[in-house]
Amino acid sequence: MKSLYDNLDSAWNDERSLRNDLSSIIGRLDHQQISSPELDFNSAAPSRTFTVREPPSVVGMASLSPSSTEDIEAATLCKDVEIHLPAKRQNRLLRNIRHRFLNVYKRLFSIYVVANLIALVIVLCQSKPASLSSASNLSIPISINVLVAALSRTEYVVNMLFASVIWIPHTAPLGLRCAFAKVYEYGGVHGGAGFSAALWVIVFTIQMTRAFSSEESFESPILVFTYLLFFLLLAISMSAHPSFRRLQHNSFEAIHRFAAWISIALYWVLVMLISSSLHKQGGVSFGHVLISSPSFWILCFLTFLIVLPWLRLRKVNARPEYLSKHAIRLHFDYTKVGPCQGLRISTRPLLEWHSFATIPSTRSNDFSILVSNAGDWTKANIQTPARKYWVKGIPVTGFLRVIQLFRKVVIVTTGSGIGPCLSGLIYAQRAGTPLQCRLLWSTRDAEPTYGKEVVEEVLRADPQAIVLNTKPGSPRPDLVALTYQLYIESGAEAVLVISNPKLTNKVKYGMESRGVPAYGPIFDS
Repeated sequence: MKSLYDNLDSAWNDERSLRNDLSSIIGRLDHQQISSPELDFNSAAPSRTFTVREPPSVVGMASLSPSSTEDIEAATLCKDVEIHLPAKRQNRLLRNIRHRFLNVYKRLFSIYVVANLIALVIVLCQSKPASLSSASNLSIPISINVLVAALSRTEYVVNMLFASVIWIPHTAPLGLRCAFAKVYEYGGVHGGAGFSAALWVIVFTIQMTRAFSSEESFESPILVFTYLLFFLLLAISMSAHPSFRRLQHNSFEAIHRFAAWISIALYWVLVMLISSSLHKQGGVSFGHVLISSPSFWILCFLTFLIVLPWLRLRKVNARPEYLSKHAIRLHFDYTKVGPCQGLRISTRPLLEWHSFATIPSTRSNDFSILVSNAGDWTKANIQTPARKYWVKGIPVTGFLRVIQLFRKVVIVTTGSGIGPCLSGLIYAQRAGTPLQCRLLWSTRDAEPTYGKEVVEEVLRADPQAIVLNTKPGSPRPDLVALTYQLYIESGAEAVLVISNPKLTNKVKYGMESRGVPAYGPIFDS
C-alpha cells in the first residue's frame, strides 16, 4: 500500500510539474500559437486553438471602482490572446458515459437500487403462501429505505458527512482528495432510497392484495390504507422526476412535503392495524406485537427526524440592504454560521422554503444572504423585503465546502452565483488557512447590480479576480476556454463552478473531459 501511495503521489506531482511548465509557456506568449504536441495529453484528436479578441469588458476587480481605472490594464486578461484547449480525452461515448450518464450521483443511485433489486428477488424467491404475516414483513425494507432517504437529507447528517471528509490532509495524493471531494453528490443515496421504497411498496401492495383474497379474517381497512400509501408514494416518485421538478418546482415541493407527511401518518395507521390484526390471530398482546415489529421502531425514529427541524421553527429579524432592482442582501444575526453553509428562509413556512448560501461577515458574527431576481418569490422580496423571516433547522453545509481539500482552486461563477462563492473566498483569506482561490466571474455590471461592498469583499479575497462584464447584445465569452487558461496559469488543483444548471454542466464537462478535476452542484432538489 505504501508503494501504491508513493506512486500515486509521484504521478500527481509530475502532472503539477507539467502544468507549471505549461504556465510558463503561456506566460511567454506574444500572440503566438502554442504548438499542439506540448498540450496533446496523449490524444490523437486535433487540439483546439482560437483567439479571444476583446471579450465583453474583460476587467479585473481592481478596475471596478472609478477611482482605480488606471489599474485596468494591469488586472485584465489579455485582450488578444490565443487560448489553446487540448483535445478531450477518450472517445465521445466513453467520456459521456463517465462524466454525464454515470457521474457519482447516478452511480450511487444505481448501486443502491441494484442492491435493493437483488434483495427483492431473494425475498420473492423465498416467499411463502400469501398471508398477512408474511406480507407485513415487507414493511421492514420499506421502512429502512424511507429512513435512509430522510437521513440523507437531515442537516446534522449532511454536516457530519462533510466534516468527516474535509480533514483529509493536503499531503494525501491529489487523486484521493479529488475522489472524496465528490461527497456533495450524496443525493444519489436519497434518490435511490426513495425509488427503492416505491419498488418495495409495489410488491407489498401485491402481496397484501393476495392475502386479502385468500384469508377470510383479513380486515379490509388494512387493504384500503395499503392502496392509499401506494398511490401517495407513486405521486412522490413521479413528481421527483427531474423534468417535472424543473418545470413545476413549486408543485414538486408541495407534493413532496404534504404527500410525505400524509404517507407517514398512513403508515402509522397501517402498522397499528396490522399489529392489531396479528394480535387477534395469534393470541399475543397488542403491545407485544407492536414493540416486536422493527417497522414500529424505525417509524418512531423517522417521525422524530421529520419533526426535529420544525422544533427549531422561529421568526428572526432581517436587515434588508437594497442593492439594485435585480438583487437585495439580507443580513441576519440570530446565529453563527460556518464556512460555505446554506440557510432556508420562508414567508409562508407551510407552503414554500427557499435555500440561500450564507456569507459570513468578516468584521462580526452576523451573516448575510444574497437574493437575486430568479422568480416570483425573489422578485417580490426584492421589491418589498420583509423585516422578519421564518427559519427552521440549522444551517447546512454546501457543496463549496470541499475547497478545503485543495491547496489552490479556481472558482467560476455567473451572476448571483457570487453569493455562495463569497463564503468560500472569505474562508480562503482567513489567516492560517492553507488555501488560495482564483475567481472568474461573468456578470452584468457587477458593482451597480450587487453593490460596492460585495465587490470589495471579492477584491480582498482575490485581488486578481477576473470579471467578465456581459453587456446585453455583446458576445458571450467562452467560459470553458477561459477557465482552462486560468487553471493552467494559476497552477490550481481543481475547478469549482457555480452557475445555472446548463452552464455549470458545460464548464464542468469541459474540464473533466480534459483531465481537470472539476466540481459543480447537483441540481436534485
